[in-house]
Amino acid sequence: MLILSVESSCDETAVALVEDGRKVLADEIFSQVALHSLYGGVVPEIAARSHLEVVTLLADRALETAGRTRADIDAVACTYAPGLIGAVLVGVNFAKSAALALGVPLIPVHHIRGHIAANYLAYPALEPPFLCLAISGGNTMLVDVRGYTDMSVLGRTRDDAAGECFDKSARIMGLGYPGGKPLDDLSRQGDDRTYDLPRPAVHGDNPYDMSFSGLKTAVVNIVHHAEQTGQAPDRPGLAASLCRAVSETLVGRTMDAAAALGYENIAVAGGVAANSRIRADFEAACRREGRTLFVPPLRLCGDNAAMIGAQGYYEYLAGHTAGSDLNAYATMAL
Repeated sequence: MLILSVESSCDETAVALVEDGRKVLADEIFSQVALHSLYGGVVPEIAARSHLEVVTLLADRALETAGRTRADIDAVACTYAPGLIGAVLVGVNFAKSAALALGVPLIPVHHIRGHIAANYLAYPALEPPFLCLAISGGNTMLVDVRGYTDMSVLGRTRDDAAGECFDKSARIMGLGYPGGKPLDDLSRQGDDRTYDLPRPAVHGDNPYDMSFSGLKTAVVNIVHHAEQTGQAPDRPGLAASLCRAVSETLVGRTMDAAAALGYENIAVAGGVAANSRIRADFEAACRREGRTLFVPPLRLCGDNAAMIGAQGYYEYLAGHTAGSDLNAYATMAL
């Protein structure tokens, strides 16, 4: 089954062709980083307009790259939630039009389910059940993946996402936008014990919930205090200390959940899964506890349409299709 898939939830426009949920024939991506870097973050109106300008071109290019024609397409999948509402609407409306014109089914896909499915592309042998940590700029959650479309959230951040903590910390440190990779690169030059950053204490009945706003505030306070006293913060040390604090929070809760559920397989997904400290700490923890780790290659960690096509295949098998009344949503539970 050949699925044309579309992703437009934030600042990457992507169109892919995926076969049977596991084989990527084409994955075209247009990044808007250059457009938004002038403003230090994503401008929703600019993002939506850019999606509109390039999505058709990317679809044509995907068909050309794969050596296929429109007649070969069996279904169209798209991200329909969550994301910047104007941006998501562009992808949804393009997908609805394409499905109607081609006379094929339309498959709505939850963005986070797509990130989880990126692991199916990287590891064809991976099948549910498994535990997945989904970490990105807008979401941080521990997911019990009982089946391809049967998932439940075990724990989540109660405030900032891990990626948001990285991005805003990078901005206050003068690393620009997007800040994840520059922060990661800088952290490799520093001592991760330079600063004693807090580990968030989350009160309540759920041991898997997380919080990152206090950690972000601690970084801001360190930088501001240095500026006010005429000193320069140890930026490599601060970056390394921050990456360590975030990683220990994520890895610790994930390994605790895996032990409680008895899961051998642990997956990590989303843009923050590209962080080298987090990847290394998960590898060490899984090796120590005898569990198997699945982390997508860097090209599949960020937003892409191939992951939407992968999850779209399983949504289709489960009978999850939509009509021309499909809407876009800024927020939606997994």
